[in-house]
Amino acid sequence: MTHPFERAIALEPSSDDTFTGQIPADYANFIGPFGGVLAAVMLNAPCQSAQRLGDPLSLTVNFGGPVSEAPFTVATRPTCTNRSSQHWLMELHQNGETPVTASAVFARRRDTWADQERRPPQVAPAAEAEPLATDHLPRWVSNYEMRVVHGGMGFLAAAPQASDSSETVLWIRDNPPRPLDFPGLAAIADNFFPRVFVRRPQFVPVGTVSLTTYFHADQTELARQGDGFLLGRAWGNRYHKGYHDQSAELWSDAGQLLASTHQVVYFRE
Repeated sequence: MTHPFERAIALEPSSDDTFTGQIPADYANFIGPFGGVLAAVMLNAPCQSAQRLGDPLSLTVNFGGPVSEAPFTVATRPTCTNRSSQHWLMELHQNGETPVTASAVFARRRDTWADQERRPPQVAPAAEAEPLATDHLPRWVSNYEMRVVHGGMGFLAAAPQASDSSETVLWIRDNPPRPLDFPGLAAIADNFFPRVFVRRPQFVPVGTVSLTTYFHADQTELARQGDGFLLGRAWGNRYHKGYHDQSAELWSDAGQLLASTHQVVYFRE
């Protein structure tokens, strides 16, 4: 049986550089689909192209407006290709509008000197953390198994209260489990709830404006991770005049940094 994520990001080629898709209600957010699945769709287009060079290195997605459950098209084209890297532009078109645009860089990785300065959080195994209850949350959340170690959303607490820190550490994987690939990693990179939900005890309207994800892993590392839990850590930096940014990291269960991400979020009182 096809995994729900595969159905959500499926694209049918309509020409050499245009694809058609439609995201089911399974990944619905407050308004339109979950941003992570839209990021995965935008990445999936060049991933399917015969012109693709290497594996994803970075992905930036700009969310200009809501996407409905109706069919859409994704137009994609490489803008520059050299021996080791390739740059892409992607646009999602729906009902005469372009609500989502994106750019991506692909690259052929080669063996070089390597090191990892960042270290994963030291936490207990996923089995020792309680799964996040998905009741009263958007439908897309049920497509992931999240086990929060600390830093849950304030308004979900039995006694909601403000927090001085926006840091969240959690274990996460697809539900049902699914072998990790680049579109799946791109989607999980947007699984961290807006940091304003951690800092403050009430729900407010929010929306990601722009999301950039950097892929530090190659295909071999993703295959090695399989369908196991990823360890995630997210934090915010500044909340100012209706916008805040947030950063996040995703680690393999072996302690390898697979991806890091940064986004800007709109919020309203």
